[in-house]
Amino acid sequence: MKLLERHRTPHHPPPVTAARPATPARPPTPAPAAFPARPATPAATLGARRVSRPAAVSAADLGLLLLRLTFGLLLAGHGAQKLFGLFGGEGLSATGRGFAQLGYHPGTFFAGMAGAGELLGGLGLAAGLLTPLAAAAVIGVMINAMIVTVPHGLWETSGGMEYPLCIAVVATAVAAIGAGRLALDRFFRRRDGGLPEMAFAVGLGGLGAAIVLAVS
Repeated sequence: MKLLERHRTPHHPPPVTAARPATPARPPTPAPAAFPARPATPAATLGARRVSRPAAVSAADLGLLLLRLTFGLLLAGHGAQKLFGLFGGEGLSATGRGFAQLGYHPGTFFAGMAGAGELLGGLGLAAGLLTPLAAAAVIGVMINAMIVTVPHGLWETSGGMEYPLCIAVVATAVAAIGAGRLALDRFFRRRDGGLPEMAFAVGLGGLGAAIVLAVS
């Protein structure tokens, strides 16, 4: 009977369902790599060194100091000769008579101006204090000296303009270069020289010389 029942009942195999393909797992998103620290640029490093460590005195600073002291103190000595008769000078009265013979009237007044320009300008250059202004005082005096001596030519041996020309050029160069680190001007903003400082010294010195020539 069991065999008959098996024979009578149709056999239906279970439906075959297609296996659903497994969804592949998404790979984990990699974490963003940390950016390496940006190395300090040479300029930044140099700036930090400048802030933290003062610059050493250079050979140029020493050379400028030697030039300023020699040039400025000797020039100040010339002024003291005219004003006070020091270092074998003739003093203000005798120097004034000489200025009067050259056409500067009153001679004593203009001799005093020339002596003060040499004394104060020389001391300013020697100390490196207000260098463009000190150079202007020296340049103004030397322009007048060149005007007096230019008829005799260039060389000092014939009474020419060699000496005041050299002094004016040195004063102009110091104003252009600056007084260096070994100077009192290092504590001021305009301590490094430059074209504006040179133009100021030459312009003011030339203006002073022109005024003296106009009123003498």
